[in-house]
Amino acid sequence: MAKPSIGDQELALLHYLDDNRSASVGEVAAGFGEPRGLARSTVLTMMERLRSKGFVRRKQSQGMFRYSTATGPAEAMRTAVGSFVEKTLSGSVSPFVAWMSERGEVSDDELAELKALVNRLQSRRKES
Repeated sequence: MAKPSIGDQELALLHYLDDNRSASVGEVAAGFGEPRGLARSTVLTMMERLRSKGFVRRKQSQGMFRYSTATGPAEAMRTAVGSFVEKTLSGSVSPFVAWMSERGEVSDDELAELKALVNRLQSRRKES
């Protein structure tokens, strides 16, 4: 079964948790929520939603819950991209590739990563 989709704000929260290893709701509300104008209750709802989706876990420590990433932002990003491709692009990456080619702002590192990806895809095709 595919993982549930994840929104932009949830992905940002997941990055925050990944950077901070383990945090209470109060710590996340102060460090992540306040700068974004989010109430503590909103932050708690987001964290619990991420937990129900399997991206975050919590552990009780000294009478409070501490939250940490279960999968990390990279897994969440793959899920978000996969959902976007399936739902928005009807499973085709061609529109995305066309957008990338027109964008013209691909760094050398990104281009090298794309070339490596194409090489891996070609190798898999040859194997099957």
